[in-house]
Amino acid sequence: MPEPGTAAVHYERQGHVGVITLDRPDNRNSMTAELLAAFSEACGAAKADGEARCVVLTGRGNCFSAGADLKAQIQGADDGKPRMPHEKSFAMYTAFLRVLELEVPVIAAMQGHAVGGGFGLSLLCDIRLANEDAKYGANFARLGLHSGLGISYLLPRLVGVSHAAELLFTGRLVSGAEAARIGIASRAMAGDRVLPEAMTLAGEIAEAAPAAVRMMKRTLYQGLGWDVRAAALNEAYAQAATVETADFREGMDALLSKRKPSFEGR
Repeated sequence: MPEPGTAAVHYERQGHVGVITLDRPDNRNSMTAELLAAFSEACGAAKADGEARCVVLTGRGNCFSAGADLKAQIQGADDGKPRMPHEKSFAMYTAFLRVLELEVPVIAAMQGHAVGGGFGLSLLCDIRLANEDAKYGANFARLGLHSGLGISYLLPRLVGVSHAAELLFTGRLVSGAEAARIGIASRAMAGDRVLPEAMTLAGEIAEAAPAAVRMMKRTLYQGLGWDVRAAALNEAYAQAATVETADFREGMDALLSKRKPSFEGR
């Protein structure tokens, strides 16, 4: 298995607990082509590991993941294949959606900030532990962009419609303490305690009967009518449409210029 600092994302196992680590802290673990390809590979390794009874997903540095690399391509990388605009948007999230393939519980150890697509990645996990002082949220509206990765589907199911509407419509980020209060995270703590607490919790899960836990995870989401992939694909159409707007161009320019955007609704 790759050592920390070599692969952009690596997988290892400690006892019966698998650990997936996003390992590009200098780029805030953002969604570059390199990181997404490595993440898909790490998820494949975790899925194939018959000894893993729980998986902890974390990121090295002060960001769990900052989401899209906004200085690069906002949609899926151009691989030469003909794609419709919504397919390009959906392609960007395909690697992160592989979390849904893991049959064992997945804990997001969010030791740092999780924003945009990185925030969406945490919502794909079963349990989230947050850094009480870090920032979390879906800032898409502040960029003139529709959310992706099924965030508009997942968030109201986790925190209720009112909280979800406020966060989505304003693009406001919340502290880890508030994230725990409204139900985004199970609990929040000091940043240096997040990963150890996640590993302790994962160990407790790993001590339970593994077949029963896997079946309970399956029935839990079946009972909720969970269909995140369909929701993410539906969002991809809306995201692709907003990418073509003047407001998105203004949002991106404002972000890169570090100024407040002025949206005109077109």
